[in-house]
Amino acid sequence: MRALLDTHVFLWWVLDMPRLSSAGRRILEDGANQLLFSAASAYELTIKARQGRLTLPEPPDSYVPSRLVANGFDALPIELPHALRAGSLPHIHRDPFDRMLIAQAQIEGIPIITADPAIGRYDVETIW
Repeated sequence: MRALLDTHVFLWWVLDMPRLSSAGRRILEDGANQLLFSAASAYELTIKARQGRLTLPEPPDSYVPSRLVANGFDALPIELPHALRAGSLPHIHRDPFDRMLIAQAQIEGIPIITADPAIGRYDVETIW
């Protein structure tokens, strides 16, 4: 299975927080799954850390790549079709980072592992 991690799911997993659902945890634990981490999430984490709204064990530019490698997650770059789709989505969800994840999931044809119910209001499969 291929799936895209919402930013909070990535954080909850790498920081070993108990907030993950049992379904999400099973998918993350299964080494046969290809789990993707969006460049949009890296951008979001870096902004929040710089603003003091997020504290990570290391600076984001070293922490995020090291956690991707340690957990076998693959980076998903933002491509032109992703950006165009994100810009054309209905304004159900105001968060631009989540809108990019929705667009990426739609274009790539994969579900998003997320606890955010607003994401499920789009034409995208969610897992929680």
